[in-house]
Order: sequence, then structure tokens, then C-alpha cells
Amino acid sequence: MISSREEVTQLIVATKVQKGIKWSAVAEAIGLSKEWTTAACLGQMTFDKKQAETIGELFDLPDEAVAWLQIAPYKGSLPTAVPTDPLIYRWYEVVNVYGSTIKELIHEEFGDGIMSAIDFSMDIKREACPKGDRVNVVLSGKFLPYKTY
Repeated sequence: MISSREEVTQLIVATKVQKGIKWSAVAEAIGLSKEWTTAACLGQMTFDKKQAETIGELFDLPDEAVAWLQIAPYKGSLPTAVPTDPLIYRWYEVVNVYGSTIKELIHEEFGDGIMSAIDFSMDIKREACPKGDRVNVVLSGKFLPYKTY
């Protein structure tokens, strides 16, 4: 019996390793971006019925796991307030160092508001560079102004 979405994530990751599946192939199978698909497979998004069934087939999941994939998850995947994984920690560091700059420049350009993480997209690509390949990440979120009332 599966008792949590985290258990389904563990099944997916174990099967991915076992079968050598690439996240980009999973994304192609359901027709969405590799970024959103990966987040969903890791328990941060909700699949619709058809998508969940496709994921179930790809990862040999039982029907119960496919049902869990269709339930809105508890979002937030970090196990600690300050991440300990080196790659995730660097993102934390980016926000610590550049967060106030990002905020200031967004407010200067758009006004008082936020960038949505709901109406949002992300694109991660390898960028060839003679001094060592670079990670190119583009985050795009709808601007949501604060309302007066």
C-alpha cells in the first residue's frame, strides 16, 4: 500500500535509474517541457489522468501510484531551510547575494508586485563555452502587481 506522494517519487526515481530513462524522454512522452515534467515526477506538480497513466506505463507504476500522481501535492521539496546539496545551495546563494538586486530591478521595471511561480516557465540548457560549459537557466513568470483597495 502506498501511503504518500513521496513514495511514488521514490518509485519513479528508482525506475528511472534502473531503466536509464532521461527526463527529456519522459517529457516528450507526455508532450510537456522537461522542466515541468521533472518537477511533476519529483512530486511538485499534478498530472492529469492521461499524463499520469503515461507516467505509470513508463515507470511500471501500480494503479495506486497513478492515482497519487493526480492529487495536488504539498509543494516545497527542500528537506531543510538552508539546503545542504551543493547544487541547490548555489541557488540559495544566488538568491542571498542577488535577491535584493532582482527585487529592486523588477520593481523599477514593473512596479510593486511579484513574479508568479504559478504562471511560470523555466528553460535549462547547456551553453558551450571554451573555458568550460555553462548552465543557462531562463526563468519566466507573469508579473502580478499588488492591488490597492
